[in-house]
Amino acid sequence: MSNSSSIRPTMKQYNLMNYIAEFISIHGYGPSYREIMSGCGYSSVATVAEHINNLIARGHLRKRDRSARSLEVISIPEPDKIVTKQLNESEEKWLVEKLELFFKEQEAATVLESSKIDELYVLVGALKVLGLDGPAYMFIRRLTELKEKYEDRKSKRFVS
Repeated sequence: MSNSSSIRPTMKQYNLMNYIAEFISIHGYGPSYREIMSGCGYSSVATVAEHINNLIARGHLRKRDRSARSLEVISIPEPDKIVTKQLNESEEKWLVEKLELFFKEQEAATVLESSKIDELYVLVGALKVLGLDGPAYMFIRRLTELKEKYEDRKSKRFVS
């Protein structure tokens, strides 16, 4: 019978662990639950807490009692590998620059279209599929902000 630490995390939990590990490597301390919520595109802190508690129970994360920003990634199991064409450095740079351009266009747009936001979700997903996790997480935060801006503008139109 397998123990709880051998249970593979879900894709969302895997992404959450990668986000935490990357955040720690950049900042030198763990992210807050709100930073995780924003950075991973969750809609509530409770969802973040649920995923974190499950990952702690499975042995993938550790957290010191009564200590803020104390999350620590113990292990990140490798997901099942899918063979894809590997991008070279210039292709990666081109793709990230192209996505940056699309984001700037939408962030500057006076009218936001739902279909354009959906396209950005697909493009950010492509970054993840291609293994470009770092840029994907950067764009996820911007995509969350863009989606909130769209929802805010949409609700103001119906109120007026």
